[in-house]
Amino acid sequence: MKNLFIYFIAFFSGLLGVFAFSPFDYWGLAYVSLLGLIYVAKTQKKSTALLGTFLWSMGFFCFGVSWLNVSIHQFGGASLGVSYLLVGLLSAYLALYPMLFAYLVHRFQVKSAVIFAVIWTFTEFLRGWVFTGFPWLQFGYTQIDSPFSGIAPIFGVSGLTFFTLWASAVIFNSIFALFKEKNIKLLLANVLLFTIVSGLASYAQKIIFVKSAEDKTLTVTLLQGNIEQNLKWDPAYLYSTLEIYQKLIAENLGKSDLIILPESALPTLENSIVPFFETLDRVAQEKNMEIIIGTVYQDEQSGKLLNSIVTAGNPDFPYKLDTSNRYNKHHLVPFGEYVPLENILRPLNSVFNLPMSAFQNGEAVQPSFMAKKRAFSPAICYEIIFGEQVRENLKKDTDYLLTISNDAWFGDSIGPWQHLQMARMRALELGKPLIRATNTGISVFISATGKILAQAPQFVETTLTYNIAPTEGKTPYSVLGNLPLYGLSLLFLLLHGAMAYVRRRMNLSQKR
Repeated sequence: MKNLFIYFIAFFSGLLGVFAFSPFDYWGLAYVSLLGLIYVAKTQKKSTALLGTFLWSMGFFCFGVSWLNVSIHQFGGASLGVSYLLVGLLSAYLALYPMLFAYLVHRFQVKSAVIFAVIWTFTEFLRGWVFTGFPWLQFGYTQIDSPFSGIAPIFGVSGLTFFTLWASAVIFNSIFALFKEKNIKLLLANVLLFTIVSGLASYAQKIIFVKSAEDKTLTVTLLQGNIEQNLKWDPAYLYSTLEIYQKLIAENLGKSDLIILPESALPTLENSIVPFFETLDRVAQEKNMEIIIGTVYQDEQSGKLLNSIVTAGNPDFPYKLDTSNRYNKHHLVPFGEYVPLENILRPLNSVFNLPMSAFQNGEAVQPSFMAKKRAFSPAICYEIIFGEQVRENLKKDTDYLLTISNDAWFGDSIGPWQHLQMARMRALELGKPLIRATNTGISVFISATGKILAQAPQFVETTLTYNIAPTEGKTPYSVLGNLPLYGLSLLFLLLHGAMAYVRRRMNLSQKR
């Protein structure tokens, strides 16, 4: 009976954790969810702890990444049952990392709150690295609108995740000290520690690392074509798509400095409509403006099929297929943009043959992407969730972060909102305003503090215009990345090991 109660707490607290993320944004529930996880991980019997952690993970990930079902079922051609099965299998794989956390906590009988956070940081690093990584649903994202968001420009989202787990562990230890050990001294020590560290974390929000460069403000217009995903790659709908974007471009010619279209806005090979791009290039130059376009491009020398971004109207880089002012997506979506072991998997099921699932990747680090003599650091769709990759592509002269996406794959689900939350975190971490153009929404302008400045509604054919200034200066995270966090984690681990060793030696001496 007791085990059933533990398993209920595990599954329910895992499920509850998703409500801390967008679009729900009840950030305090992150601590409740992690409190449940720590309680389960600290269960006396190891098998109960591991099974309980698995159930926590299934509640958390099955709900948290349920949006994948939309693309697998509606656009991959898989049956509803198969799509849910695949989401369940992915969740079961992702459960391995919290289970490793529980195993290490149980194996080393961890009691220190900071060591809980160190171990979680290690398992989250693995989740974001193994098999190219899937660092979705890191708890640090939930804190972007909390009083502790000031940690992000210093330690990044991983640092915010560390803090969230640490705070949850302190709360757990306080409850344990009060009800289990009845140790008032331990309780007061935990309360004092929590007060000091959370106070410092809150104060970090007041530190200003960057300043706005108002003299470099651009008027930017985002085009949101709202092309339904089931029509987007239909050859019969190509001309309708071109007409929609031609109309939206024409309505804004000469009114903005820069127009931005979303990912693969024109659903055909760029190589096959070069005259269209050349005409666009000429018209944009005549109007003294530029247009950024997401395209599907095939490199004529290497033969690579690339998810790409290119400009029209740039006098420094007149449009041509082999222009050097081009960004090619590096971090591809497994199964969505490329199929691992494709010779084996493609023949098995239509789910492994999604439209445009044969891309190849560009370089990991690429030059600044230039438009209107401003330097952009781009990320296409999925790439924006990889904070270190975005940081590595940040240059000394970067003015803006740019991300273009097509979240129509995930319909009216929670996925696009989680995706937007992660884009906001990139702006906060790096101290740079971020511009996000999408096909069906959510198209936004985001400040260097991660706040939404302007937002277009979802599932509407529309445009969004905003005057946005770049920033000058650097955040600590933009310079050092995760090194300070990993260094501190190692230091905490070494100090904890040294103290444990000293305690053992003192116990042995007393016994003698």
